[in-house]
Amino acid sequence: MKVASLFSGAGGLDLGFKKAGFDIVWANEYDKTIWDTFRHNFPKTHLDTRSIVDVDPSDVPQVDGIVGGPPCQSWSAAGAQRGVEDTRGKLFFEYIKILKENQPAFFLAENVAGILHQKHSEAFADIVKSFEGVGYEVSYALLNANDYGVPEDRLRVIIIGYHKKKVGKKFEFPDAINTKQTLKDAIWDLQKPDAKPAKELNKTNGEALKVPNHEYMTGGFSSMYMSRNRVRGWDEPSFTIQAGGRHAPIHPRAPKMEKVEVDKRIFVPGKEDLYRRLSVRECARIQTFPDDFIFKYNDVATGYKMIGNAVPVNFAFHLANKIQEDLRN
Repeated sequence: MKVASLFSGAGGLDLGFKKAGFDIVWANEYDKTIWDTFRHNFPKTHLDTRSIVDVDPSDVPQVDGIVGGPPCQSWSAAGAQRGVEDTRGKLFFEYIKILKENQPAFFLAENVAGILHQKHSEAFADIVKSFEGVGYEVSYALLNANDYGVPEDRLRVIIIGYHKKKVGKKFEFPDAINTKQTLKDAIWDLQKPDAKPAKELNKTNGEALKVPNHEYMTGGFSSMYMSRNRVRGWDEPSFTIQAGGRHAPIHPRAPKMEKVEVDKRIFVPGKEDLYRRLSVRECARIQTFPDDFIFKYNDVATGYKMIGNAVPVNFAFHLANKIQEDLRN
């Protein structure tokens, strides 16, 4: 079955669907810092690099499904939460416009938990009604990727629609997996060789790395970063991997940060050398990208951005697998 991908990013969602047996035939991504990574890892997929607003729906090939996560900054609790008042929030309706023209058997849209905030309730209801209005039976849920084979606490809203006439059923979300993945499962073996610090100005070490992308951003930690503990232990899932490298969690070999007053923590005195950010490759592992998925960048921050914005591969796989089963039955 063929799939078109919108707001593709580095392709976490795409890779999950590919693992489930779907063929990613067409993708759209406007950020030029991502193009080399996507093309390297999806050489058979046609990448359209225009802004989604410039893509005529007829330019998207006929497919069985459309997947994608419209930009989440408009809905994020860490952002201004402007929702559809923000230009990026309106991109949901570009997605729906393409869906209306193409009429595939299914669609999947992903976004941050903040889209369900009370202040966005009317806008979110409008989005769901719009999906229903172009011919789909819609299901949505707030899920934690850690329940689906991902060693990370990551809450995301998943919206899935089945075509009312072509499929004639409603998607039911798969049950959580009993065994939860931890940081030890994900990155224990990456301690040797250890990650390298980025070069001056946080530029990549490139081919000097023995393990591709196994490098970390250097530099200070903001007062906001130091306002709470940023260390999870080996037997725990990671904190959410974010798109900003400066906000990457600390490696689990470090002891948990000490609270000295309200909204202020410090690294344990005498053990400061243990505190480094997780490397780009460690973040990729946590987001369940395989090691043969190579991230191309000059600025290490770009590597973190691509990974932090991605849908975890295993999370996408479990959803895609359920869709595959439903459509075949």
